[in-house]
Amino acid sequence: MGTGDYQGKRFQNGTSSKIVDSLTIEEALQININQEPFTVTMRTPGDDPALVRGLLHTEGVLKNTLYSPDIVLKKENENGIVTVADLSIPKSELGKGYSNSRSLLSVSSCGICGRKELDELALVGETIATKKTIGISVLHKMFDKMTQEQQTFKRSGGSHASGVFDFNGKLMSLKEDIGRHNAVDKVIGELILKGELSNIACITVSGRISYEIIIKAFKARIPILAAVSAPSTLAVDYAKELGITLLAFCRDDRATCYANTERIINDNNKILVG
Repeated sequence: MGTGDYQGKRFQNGTSSKIVDSLTIEEALQININQEPFTVTMRTPGDDPALVRGLLHTEGVLKNTLYSPDIVLKKENENGIVTVADLSIPKSELGKGYSNSRSLLSVSSCGICGRKELDELALVGETIATKKTIGISVLHKMFDKMTQEQQTFKRSGGSHASGVFDFNGKLMSLKEDIGRHNAVDKVIGELILKGELSNIACITVSGRISYEIIIKAFKARIPILAAVSAPSTLAVDYAKELGITLLAFCRDDRATCYANTERIINDNNKILVG
């Protein structure tokens, strides 16, 4: 359950009334590696193994995508929510991201907060160059499907979602969280655990797009990234440089593509130019 019920008072049309609202749960999860604290991240409880595994990949903590360490969840609070994830990882499997241990509290809306310092961004891997395409009508259906599956948002109105789809528009995974970055890490993590990461064609996001989500998509080798809201200028710059097709404002049967438009075609199989 990703929500909790809270009492409140609603002021409307000059009157007030007591109400009970479902709000999205936000709780801290401490991640320990080899008996040492690595990071504390705020998240919506649930799918914690997928969140941890995705974070290890997108943050470059593990060198090998095929290596999956055992994740021991423990120390539940009074509400039965897991508060600690313990991992044992051989030093030979640890990547450069391990040295960027976040010693301070990391909030759910930002992938930079909590790090000891803003290190130079290091990208590993060639530009994404697939020539496969997706029809614009298929893209709209992806967002319709994502909206249908957002059960936590329907109850609380306070969660983000991320979905991953194949080139036929089939939904492969959808996760919700109070943080955009967490939702992205969860779907990537689940597909790593299933061994299906290479089958992802498109990742959709319910909010805006920062450069950090571009980097997460790039590290997962996902060619198309689409969002409900706006991208930042840096996100567009990175998408162009890394070969990611970036679409934004994907709502009300419209979308704007800002980078690598050749992968998006109209219903007549013609490339949408612009």
